[in-house]
Amino acid sequence: MAKEMQKTSMFIERNPGDYENGDICKNLDDDGRPKRTGTWVTASAHIITAVIGSGVLSLAWAIAQLGWVVGPAVLMAFSFITYFTSTLLADCYRAPDPVHGKRNYTYMDVVRAYLGGRKVQLCGLAQYANLVGVTIGYTITASISMVAVKRSNCFHKHGHHAKCQTSNNPFMVIFACIQIVLSQIPNFHNLSWLSILAAIMSFAYSSIGLGLSIAKVAGGEPVRTTLTGVTVGVDVSGSEKIWRTFQAIGDIAFAYAYSTVLVEIQDTIKSSPPENKSMKRATTLGVSTTTLFYVLCGLVGYAAFGNDAPGNFLTGFGFYEPFWLIDFANICIAIHLIGAYQVFAQPLFGFVEGWCARQWPDSKFITREHAVDIPCYGVYYLNLFRLVWRTAYVVVTAVVAMIFPFFNDFLGLIGAGSFWPLTVYFPIEMHIAQTNLPKYSFRWTWLKILSWVCLIVSLIAAAGSVQGLIQSLKTYKPFQTQE
Repeated sequence: MAKEMQKTSMFIERNPGDYENGDICKNLDDDGRPKRTGTWVTASAHIITAVIGSGVLSLAWAIAQLGWVVGPAVLMAFSFITYFTSTLLADCYRAPDPVHGKRNYTYMDVVRAYLGGRKVQLCGLAQYANLVGVTIGYTITASISMVAVKRSNCFHKHGHHAKCQTSNNPFMVIFACIQIVLSQIPNFHNLSWLSILAAIMSFAYSSIGLGLSIAKVAGGEPVRTTLTGVTVGVDVSGSEKIWRTFQAIGDIAFAYAYSTVLVEIQDTIKSSPPENKSMKRATTLGVSTTTLFYVLCGLVGYAAFGNDAPGNFLTGFGFYEPFWLIDFANICIAIHLIGAYQVFAQPLFGFVEGWCARQWPDSKFITREHAVDIPCYGVYYLNLFRLVWRTAYVVVTAVVAMIFPFFNDFLGLIGAGSFWPLTVYFPIEMHIAQTNLPKYSFRWTWLKILSWVCLIVSLIAAAGSVQGLIQSLKTYKPFQTQE
């Protein structure tokens, strides 16, 4: 029985009554599942892995569009919004009481417990579309970082003006092969080591980018920066200024969001101290650390490159030397994205596997797990459905990434569509339902205002993403190599 419990997925519900006999109960939580062992430290690692992506290196571009005044203000504003709404969502993990209520294992479960109706389907659509999009986007971004290593060595050998063309596709295949192996990690409980490694990598490449920017500023090379960002008539046209501003605001807003995986992360935390208390502590550390790096990389990067800041000053070759340090930073980006892919894929894996197990509970292909003794690891429980489904998913995301290398522009549109409902609307509405806030009271009113403001941000970011996607389609060449 103990072995049976060890191999049970965290996402497949078990009846607590199945384990009411014997001493095994002491190894179970109050919902009949294996005791959770996560802490606020492991939750912080998951958050940092999910939030600090390689997009931190593009924040200099975003600040360049907004300028010294609006840029930092937008960074701080969305830092606060993300922290605030995340604490509201953390209190909704259990229902109706945030400490002693019934656990909810996924974001959809939380929405079902507090709001119900069609909002559950809306939540699922927004969450899982975002997760699929992010995993495809990470496949593209990781391959770009891998290609950047090869091109960096080429530039070092043949000069900065050499045409060092390299296809992304072989590196996408390498990334996919790694993910096929890591996707066999059963669930979030077993993912802590990978998230910690990925978080360390994110600190490494962010610090390298920051250090190179500081060195460039100290070098005294003149650059042009302004209070309002890129100048109309000098850097961009009037319409370009508007679209770029929309894109920059959207990029900053989405850079903080991790609500798509917050509930799943919280479900890994042990119950003492209460999960919501530990999650809020993890959120404080995660968001504050993220904000520090975002502000430093964004502002110092803008000071280094001015209004000509590249979209990514490592893969975009804002720096060429020292080439070995650039190579190391790009390797760190690739390793980080390997871990981040799993953080975003695991909730999707769990959702599909849980649904299939409920639909076909008697299918041995779906439910049976086979004990495999692996040298230097121990016993691994192999589930054939998990092997086939997860492998197929990784292959499909890799193929889509190879066919549509401009997918990251489309990802901005997906982010715009999911940011407002998942990061703002649902947490606020569930908080109102949980606390029975009186309609039109002061707190109710300003929460609604915050929700509407973020909806407007999502809409203008979506407009900017559509414009960027149209421009990418105009210049798209199938199977284009990196130059």
